[in-house]
Amino acid sequence: MKTPSFRKSADDRGFRLGTGLFAFLVVLLVAGIFWELYRTSHLSIEKFGFRFWTGKIWDPVSGEFGALPFIWGTLYSSLLAMLISTPIALGIAIFLSELSPKVLRTPLAFLTELLAAIPSIVYGLWGVFVLVPIVRQLQVHTPEWMRKIPLFSGPPLGVGMLAAALILAVMVIPFTSSVAREVLKAVPSTQREAAYALGATRWEAILAALRFGRTGIIGAIILGFGRAVGETMAVTMVIGNNPQVSASLFKPQYTMAAVIANEFTEAADDLYLSALIEIGLVLFVITLVINGLSRLLIWSVTRQIKVKAPRALAPTLPAAPEAAA
Repeated sequence: MKTPSFRKSADDRGFRLGTGLFAFLVVLLVAGIFWELYRTSHLSIEKFGFRFWTGKIWDPVSGEFGALPFIWGTLYSSLLAMLISTPIALGIAIFLSELSPKVLRTPLAFLTELLAAIPSIVYGLWGVFVLVPIVRQLQVHTPEWMRKIPLFSGPPLGVGMLAAALILAVMVIPFTSSVAREVLKAVPSTQREAAYALGATRWEAILAALRFGRTGIIGAIILGFGRAVGETMAVTMVIGNNPQVSASLFKPQYTMAAVIANEFTEAADDLYLSALIEIGLVLFVITLVINGLSRLLIWSVTRQIKVKAPRALAPTLPAAPEAAA
């Protein structure tokens, strides 16, 4: 009787050790990527230090490099894309999970997820030939008094921050909506039934489901934001590729991924190449910080959520007849 128990315990330890090794390999891979980026960008780090993060000048001829325009362009375009895409993605998720007829649910879900399979270069071509002319016409027809506002200033070129944000919004919609839809599908049906039993309307029951699954929905939004931060080709083709820090929606700007893709093969000296690799290091660090903050946010939200249905539903439901009386 002792032999099977001993064998089972040994198998458990071996399985735990094997899976722990795989998990450690992930940590080792991240650390290896960071070390290689740091090692190959050491020349730029030694010369510029933290000034590289805050410098606005990018001049390979004079050997002066600053990454602030690229950091600004990456974060600005990604945040604008999330502001545009999040309401649309949540609307798609709510319709497909709560309101859509069964005959339309599967085809619409398939078409939405198909957007994620379209190559980035195809989005870029669509942006150049369709989106950029639309943005250009929008700029041309912008009233003169609005053009004096820094947010709407800039030449009517079509390429710029707004075009990049719009194309990013289209690209992240399938990621955010698919995850949010799965989250809403995972909400127990008892949550909705409890809402209806308390006299809630269909919209109030949907709000209760959204409240119950808000942690997962936040994760879906963060997933879309991470997708937007790392996008390269489509943004490169429509953002204008001009390293400047501006709040304008119409001025051409630049992103970290775009400058690496455009100039890596043109790096003629070691300092230039090291500066480009340091931009990759900056992008890597920013990605880690964003994901770390998102995990902290989700953890803080999780602490506040009470799993019990009545307490979770109470703030969103109408008062019961007895309480109202």
